[in-house]
Amino acid sequence: MLFGLFDKNERLLKKYRKMVEKINAFEPEIEKLSDDELKNKTPEFKKRLENGETLDDILFEAFAVVREAAKRVVDMRHFDVQLMGGISMHEGIIAEMKTGEGKTLVATLPLYLNALTGKNCQLATHNDYLAKRDAEWMGPIYEFLGLKVGFIQAGMSKEDRKAAYEADITYGTANEFGFDYLRDNLVYDMDDKSQRGHYFAIVDEADSILIDEARTPLIISGPSDTPSELYRRFSHLSKNFENESDYTVDEKQKTISLTEEGIDKAEKLLQIDNLYDPENIKYLFHLLNALKARIFFKKDKDYIIKEGEVIIVDEFTGRLLQGRRYSEGLHQAIEAKEGVQIKQESLTYATITFQNYFRMYDKLSGMTGTAKTEESEFQQIYNCEVVVIPTNKPVIRKDKNDSIYQALKGKYNAIVAEIEERHKTGQPMLVGTTSIDKSELLSNLLKRKGIPHEVLNAKQHEREAEIIANAGQKGAVTIATNMAGRGTDIKINDEVKELGGLYVIGTERHESRRVDNQLIGRSGRQGDPGESRFFLSFEDDVLRLFGGERMKRIMATLRIEEGQPIEHKLLSNVIRDAQKKVEGIHFSMRKRLYEMDSVMDNQRNSIYNHRNWILKQEDYTEHLKEIFEDVADRISESAWDDKAGVINKDYVKGKLESFLIIADIKSESVSELKEELMTLLWDKFRGKKEEFGDHFNKMSKFIMLRIIDDKWRSHLDAIEHLKEAVGLRAYGQKDPNMEFKKESYYMFSQLVDDIYDTIVDYLMRITRVDPNKEESQAKKQTVNLNFVHGDTSVIDSQKKGQKSKKSYAEKKGFKRNTRFKVKK
Repeated sequence: MLFGLFDKNERLLKKYRKMVEKINAFEPEIEKLSDDELKNKTPEFKKRLENGETLDDILFEAFAVVREAAKRVVDMRHFDVQLMGGISMHEGIIAEMKTGEGKTLVATLPLYLNALTGKNCQLATHNDYLAKRDAEWMGPIYEFLGLKVGFIQAGMSKEDRKAAYEADITYGTANEFGFDYLRDNLVYDMDDKSQRGHYFAIVDEADSILIDEARTPLIISGPSDTPSELYRRFSHLSKNFENESDYTVDEKQKTISLTEEGIDKAEKLLQIDNLYDPENIKYLFHLLNALKARIFFKKDKDYIIKEGEVIIVDEFTGRLLQGRRYSEGLHQAIEAKEGVQIKQESLTYATITFQNYFRMYDKLSGMTGTAKTEESEFQQIYNCEVVVIPTNKPVIRKDKNDSIYQALKGKYNAIVAEIEERHKTGQPMLVGTTSIDKSELLSNLLKRKGIPHEVLNAKQHEREAEIIANAGQKGAVTIATNMAGRGTDIKINDEVKELGGLYVIGTERHESRRVDNQLIGRSGRQGDPGESRFFLSFEDDVLRLFGGERMKRIMATLRIEEGQPIEHKLLSNVIRDAQKKVEGIHFSMRKRLYEMDSVMDNQRNSIYNHRNWILKQEDYTEHLKEIFEDVADRISESAWDDKAGVINKDYVKGKLESFLIIADIKSESVSELKEELMTLLWDKFRGKKEEFGDHFNKMSKFIMLRIIDDKWRSHLDAIEHLKEAVGLRAYGQKDPNMEFKKESYYMFSQLVDDIYDTIVDYLMRITRVDPNKEESQAKKQTVNLNFVHGDTSVIDSQKKGQKSKKSYAEKKGFKRNTRFKVKK
């Protein structure tokens, strides 16, 4: 009953209002300063921080300084609500601010304040255009105050990229920031790294980047040697398989499972005895991919064909994702289905999810128009709360009830009639669709009626700025995919305000309520008038898949005739529940990805920390001695024959011969053998070191890095197969995540042993070579890499589990005496 008194959001706003009063109190004093005096505030603030003051101590005056600089340089003054948004982001909170509230200007406040520490502060946006635009738009404010600003662009040179990170404040896309982190952990020289830490980041459109795009990891990959013909073969074979009899489909989870009949058919067509034999598992993988490509991925909805290339359409923004490819062979399966050139499959060199990348920052915050509905996920994954910042002017837009029809035909007839009626008045309309083909369908219907209009989808993205600029003009009708639903600012003039402002028509509810809210938010900005309404049908995907049965029962109860619109609270509840179901499925997918990648995150950090340690050293003798001792220990323990109670000297001789060492073994105990082996190995190593002279350290550095990178790539590939395998274990009443955690830990221990064995083997066998060749061979591996924000769907398959016995590396805590450390 006292909930209102203790509402967390209102409590935060109350605190921020008091802080804004203190900032405003500085304004008269700051206004009187000359330009030089205002600029000198930056070194003054830095000095105060050096003398023990905190960022919170100087916040009020610093924000007042930024506000004054913005007035003088870009002729913009921060509103009080913008100051509140800036405070929340400084505190590591996601600020929900409605469209048109000036989030770009808000970000200057916390970015300036936190950059006073001398650490690089970053703002992550959706695309290169926004990163460059915002950096150039807001840059003069920072530069006036003596700070440097840079921006990252895809395809930027290594030198320009590094210079952008050397700046105090860096704008860039979330993708590029993540890829730069992965790239930095593939370098062979510390000077080649770009980033300088992860201190403070603001994520623009935080819900889209941190929630929606968190379902897909960032992947750096290189070419593989899988033959293209295999994809074509299975694309052709998949046409022989029929739904229900040969396989079953789960549309909600987007999975396919073969039936017994389907397995038999596959074995006959492939002329094999057992599809689930480890040697044949690749065939199952390719068959399921071919079926998924045929059933779930539709042309002009999920992708388009452009100049003989399959280009993915982002389901959240409606934009073309140039250069991105579905992973794990799915993209090649789609290319085979469409009969276009099949590009080589990729090997993963490095990967990370947005979840684990952005959790690296000391302080993370964000801003978006829609975040509150996902607050629990922001808290669970990123430890960020959400605060809803009030608008500068009240929202007066009229959001009307959904108008619902039984069939698609009735819905589209009603939409066209509504557009025709409103167009006569001159009121501009933005019509939101969920896919390219639906935008074009509606466009054709309007053409028949002779209604002039523009279409904004991924095929017309080059004219995006022009179309959006005119969308608020009198008489404008703009049909758009989700591209127009986020990050676009449609302005209207006084004449249009008199007509009721921009009218937003939604032609279908999206899977996420936030996407719907973003579309609605294009209207009614900054206190402008506006209107919105959604037209739906029972045949829409979200309602058909997740609310169909309830809808049919309500239809029967209400006795609704076809073509008659329905508005009823019961139906609104069904729609809301349907969207919640989809959001729940997506959350489960993100959570599973996060849990699995968190296990990998520990291993990734261990590998990357070890790499960084190697990059910083000048002499590797002591570290190599540890490696040799480790190998000698493992050979010795493996050589002991428990049954006979003696050393298996033939086994030891064989191991030594693999290192090109011929010797008679004299030891009779494990401890003696360890010393004897270490002496033999180390004596040969010293001979090699003398042979290479001054070049030895440089050569061993590249050898170690190349072996670590090779083995890590193989490990990542094995991990992908493990993800597929553990998914099936739920049928055996086992927790897939626990199974993944247990087995991946064992695999990592094997990886570390393998890295050490290979380093010793390489150094024992290497002959006199130019060390520069070793460097060029190592660096050659990071040429022609692909940068993918890939698909994360797990394809069902079977794979035999690893043995449960502990490896030597695991027993030794992943070589605690060296640099590998990982939690179990």
